[in-house]
Amino acid sequence: MNLTVKGKNIDVGEALRTHVAQALDHGIAKYFGNPIEATVTFSKQSHLFSADISVHIGRGILVQAEASADQAYAAFDLAMDHLTKRMRRYKRRLRDHHRAETQSFRAAQYILAPEPEEESEPAVAHGSEAPAVIAEMHTEIPTLTVGEAVMRLDLSDLKAMMFTNRAHGGLNMVYRRNDGNIGWVDPRLGTARPANSGSERAAG
Repeated sequence: MNLTVKGKNIDVGEALRTHVAQALDHGIAKYFGNPIEATVTFSKQSHLFSADISVHIGRGILVQAEASADQAYAAFDLAMDHLTKRMRRYKRRLRDHHRAETQSFRAAQYILAPEPEEESEPAVAHGSEAPAVIAEMHTEIPTLTVGEAVMRLDLSDLKAMMFTNRAHGGLNMVYRRNDGNIGWVDPRLGTARPANSGSERAAG
C-alpha cells in the first residue's frame, strides 16, 4: 500500500508515521486485502489535533474517517476506530464487490462560487442567471445496485452520491439525511407511482 502521512501547520515525526503505518496495516488487513493507497493528514486548530484518513481499498471504493482530540495520536486512533467500524459493517459485501466488475462513465463536476449579496449584480451566462464556476473537474458515475451505492456513501462519509441504477440503467442518488438515515432518490419510480408516494426512499 502506498502511504502518505502529512501535516498542515504541524510537523509529523517519524514515530507518528510508524504508528500510522502499523495501525493501518493491521486494521485494514482484517477486512480487506491489498489496499491501493492511503493518505493521512494531521492538522491543529487551537488546542485540538485533527486526523483525516482516506484509504482507497479497491477500484472506486474509498473509505474515509476524521476525528479530533487533544493529542495527534489520540485523534488518529479515534479516526481509525471510525474507519474500521465502517469496514466491519460491510466486510462480506466489500469482498463480493471487489470481485465484481463495476462499469462507470465520466461526467463533468463543478465547484460553484457562493451566491453574491442581493445588492450585487448576478452572474449572467447565456442570457440567464447562473452561479460562477470556480473549478471544473471530472468524476466517475458508477453502475451499482442501491445497496452498493449506500455502502460506498457510508464508507466514504460523503453527503451524497450519484450512480447509475443497475436494475434499470437510470440515474439515481443516495444522500445522508439530517436524521442520520440514508435517502434514496429514483426519478423512474416517481413516474410509476401516485404523486403522494414520493420518489424518495430510505435505504439502510
